[in-house]
Amino acid sequence: MGWIGRLIGYLEERANRRNRLDREGRIAGAYVLTIVLLATLVPALLLEAVLFSLSDVLLSDILGALILACLVSTLLAQRSLHTHVAAVAEGLEREGLAGGRAAVAKIVGRDPERLDQAGVARAAIESLAENFSDGVVAPAFYCGLFGLPGIAMYKAANTADSMIGHKSERYRAFGWAAARFDDLINLPASRLTSLLVASAALILPDCNAGAALQAVRRDAQQHRSPNAGFPEAAFAGALGLRLAGPRRYGSEGVADAWMGDGRAEATAADIRQALQLYRAAALLQILGVALLVWVT
Repeated sequence: MGWIGRLIGYLEERANRRNRLDREGRIAGAYVLTIVLLATLVPALLLEAVLFSLSDVLLSDILGALILACLVSTLLAQRSLHTHVAAVAEGLEREGLAGGRAAVAKIVGRDPERLDQAGVARAAIESLAENFSDGVVAPAFYCGLFGLPGIAMYKAANTADSMIGHKSERYRAFGWAAARFDDLINLPASRLTSLLVASAALILPDCNAGAALQAVRRDAQQHRSPNAGFPEAAFAGALGLRLAGPRRYGSEGVADAWMGDGRAEATAADIRQALQLYRAAALLQILGVALLVWVT
């Protein structure tokens, strides 16, 4: 999907004129988002049609499904997410605060030098929670609904949001459509992720499914993001932690609400437990998808 990022960058350079009014900037950004989505949809439809044709020629729906599954797996961030978050726990365990800061800087946007050890651990768990929803559950959800075109268009929209959906002066108007569209398409997946996490907490020792659901009901909608609060609150409640809360991104402070009412002093051991919860929730997702495929 690297070509999508290059296409977004190319279009942004030509369409994002600094002297435009906000309304004009929003319209230009919406046009760019539409072009990017269509540029993703057309080849995805063609590729899926080729796969179905191949299945017909070889008289094997299983082969077509396996090829499609291999393509889809390249668009999910399941393993890489685990690796990057586990590296933060290893950094804290082996090198202390300096090692944790170096590792967490690769997965969060906030200034790691302002984080203490608890802040590093919380940031890693928050990133795990949010990216489980955005990078694993949501792509699989849209693949289940619309096949390869669904997951491809979701990833394109997510890439557009990450590149231009910022509130900086440059992208405040131009990136409005990308940011709002990304919020919209992540609504179902964020809620589903919180249910997966709470369900996984039922089968794991030292995790609390009831507290996960309570934190989601009480805290999720207090988050500054319409979606991130749901997986973060679920992880916080299940692990007995407090996540999110006031923090800084560069020179900008964010006065966000706390997710969960447990300990704020998170540790590397809490990251390890969060990863265990993540693996269990991801397994439940796989089993759920397999069940849906079997019954249909």
